[in-house]
Amino acid sequence: MRGAVRSVGRALHFPVTGTARGIRKATHAHGAGESGLGKLIELHAVNGAGDVMITVALASTVFFSVPTDEARGRVALYLAITMAPFTVLAPVVGPLLDRLPHGRRAAMAGSMLARALLALVISGAVASGSLELYPAALGVLVASRAYGVIRSAVVPRLLPPRFSLVKANSRVTLAGLLATGVAAPVAAGLHAIGDPWPLYGAFVIFVAGTFLSFSLPPKVDSAKGEDVALLAADEEHLHGPHRKEAKRPGLRTVGPAVTHALGANAALRCLSGFLIFFLAFLLREHPLTGESAAVSLGIVGVAAGVGNALGTAVGAWLRSRAPELIIVAAVALVLGTAIVAALFFGAFLVAVLAGVAGFGQALAKLSLDALIQRDVPELVRTSAFARSETLLQVAWVFGGAVGIVMPLNGTLGLVVAAAIVAAGWLATLRGLLDSARHGTRTRPRVA
Repeated sequence: MRGAVRSVGRALHFPVTGTARGIRKATHAHGAGESGLGKLIELHAVNGAGDVMITVALASTVFFSVPTDEARGRVALYLAITMAPFTVLAPVVGPLLDRLPHGRRAAMAGSMLARALLALVISGAVASGSLELYPAALGVLVASRAYGVIRSAVVPRLLPPRFSLVKANSRVTLAGLLATGVAAPVAAGLHAIGDPWPLYGAFVIFVAGTFLSFSLPPKVDSAKGEDVALLAADEEHLHGPHRKEAKRPGLRTVGPAVTHALGANAALRCLSGFLIFFLAFLLREHPLTGESAAVSLGIVGVAAGVGNALGTAVGAWLRSRAPELIIVAAVALVLGTAIVAALFFGAFLVAVLAGVAGFGQALAKLSLDALIQRDVPELVRTSAFARSETLLQVAWVFGGAVGIVMPLNGTLGLVVAAAIVAAGWLATLRGLLDSARHGTRTRPRVA
């Protein structure tokens, strides 16, 4: 009898334990387990799952719960109260975290714990309809931003042997995307039970992430051999104690490839913010043929997610081969798709544009990572990643602000989308092609 009970228990536990073993085997493959990268991959998956829980709760509260005109006002208020201060705070996060190189695990745990507590605050605000929702949402954004900056700084410390930074970043990013895809329907199911339930789910997930942060190897807290990347490092721009120092490497002193690639990526990130807000209102007012507004948004969201995952996979496969040309091609593909979608506006082309934009953004970002790895000295590489992420986040916020004030005219909106991409592409095209033609440094060996 006892043996039968054990057999039944093992049978019931196998789906859970078997899945856990499969996930651990995938995240720890190719030396990622030994280096500690596998732990970071799992932590980033937890981060993505928690963030999407809060996103679903906020979207249902701010966007879906009221008529379209009132929703635009609410989202505009949300942007004004949360995103506007965020654009001021985001550039400060990187430099502040640069001063805490020996406490990265604690800082990551702090960002998780802060979001866990803020999820409970938002759940109370959702139930009471109070304005506490907006400062709490701002706090979530800042904490999420802080986590992203620290993650960018940690990845180079956890590279397995013969692993390129692009390959490592693609694995971490893909884990976050997969976790988001799994957690989103779970969040929707929790929301069907009650408005605060996705926030309770986020609380549990972020508490788990708090403890998981301390499972990272101690070497992530080491700052040996690191320095701060200056945006300008010549005598004209150096101030204070730096003026008397020898030239220090910065983003403007490593060749034009990184700055031009950053500009092209900013255009794609701006497009992403624009499409999210513009299509959210457009599809609510004019859903896809035969579908509800929620289903229409879901279709476009899935298309964007699939495109992003595909771009991440292709970027890992291409690694750092001619990253300038990859960025030029990716932005050109997005621009061409945006022009076609604007000229022949329709439901299918809207979904295609969302997918291609996600693909191009992921591929261009991984190529930017490759250029930073290739051209920025190791001494300041992690700091350079933090600053580039800040600029890209600000570009996303700007694009979202433009999207929310646009008239709900599909053709006009996609013309503006194409113009955003065209401006970034034309401004950086010549510089990227020149950099690819002449080269800057010998490319490092990658796996």
